[in-house]
Amino acid sequence: MEIKKGQGRFIFFCLAPAVILFVVFLIIPTIDVFRMSTYKWGGYTDDKTFVGLQNFTKLFQSDKFYQAFQNSLLLIVLVTIVTFAFALVFASMLSREKLKGQNLLRIIFYIPNILSVVVISAIFSAIYDPNSGLLNAFLNLFRGAASDPILWLGDQKIVIFSLAGAMIWQAIGYYMVMYMASMANVPESLYESAELEGAGRMHQFFSITIPLIWTNIRTTLTFFIISTINMSFLFVVAMTGGGPDGSTEVFLSYMYKEAYTNSSYGYGMAIGVIVFLFSFALAAILNAVTRRDHLEY
Repeated sequence: MEIKKGQGRFIFFCLAPAVILFVVFLIIPTIDVFRMSTYKWGGYTDDKTFVGLQNFTKLFQSDKFYQAFQNSLLLIVLVTIVTFAFALVFASMLSREKLKGQNLLRIIFYIPNILSVVVISAIFSAIYDPNSGLLNAFLNLFRGAASDPILWLGDQKIVIFSLAGAMIWQAIGYYMVMYMASMANVPESLYESAELEGAGRMHQFFSITIPLIWTNIRTTLTFFIISTINMSFLFVVAMTGGGPDGSTEVFLSYMYKEAYTNSSYGYGMAIGVIVFLFSFALAAILNAVTRRDHLEY
């Protein structure tokens, strides 16, 4: 279809501001990150030394980097699986079951998403407090009050799971609401036909609900995995600072410390390049694995 000259100018002027902002604030900074990863630079002076791939060589020889990579991968897998499992189940319950106070429950589930990370971190730090925290107080009902307190944020073996708990609590409500919106569009007649055929609730959930909202699940899954990399940094900074002894260090917290605390800006940008490539590779793999035929109803 031929576009008239006036229409072309209109389209150009509509798109130009967004394209300019995209290039200035995303494309150029991304290219600059790749460029600066090849320099040795403290970040606060003009003294830059080109070192090629030396920063990457140093990176792949660092035990701290591998610890951060392991923690990031664990959080991505654990938080994603648990969050989506609970979000789907709660969304199905609130969409298909007749429960008292459904609207109130929706609000309660969604509240954590509107709270800032700092507030959520403060709440969970209080819950995890070894002496007066709610979690230890509850466990002491079964363990005995004289039992040694569990150091939820001080034990290297469990602190990463404590961090995951806060992240899961924060995210469930948001994705639950998104899935409820998709489930509301599934025709009720499909469920009625399934009931006539003798299919139970569980069978309907996996045979009707999941396949028909799969496009939404696939989209949110990719988005959530990428956002988990960013959110994990915020929770680490607010709750543990990467400790104890680096046991909760993640990609971005390690990058931040190296670039802005240890004045190894070039090395920090090398970490940023790896995070960038890892995110895109993970998103591509996820899209390939979750590809399904689109179902219409």
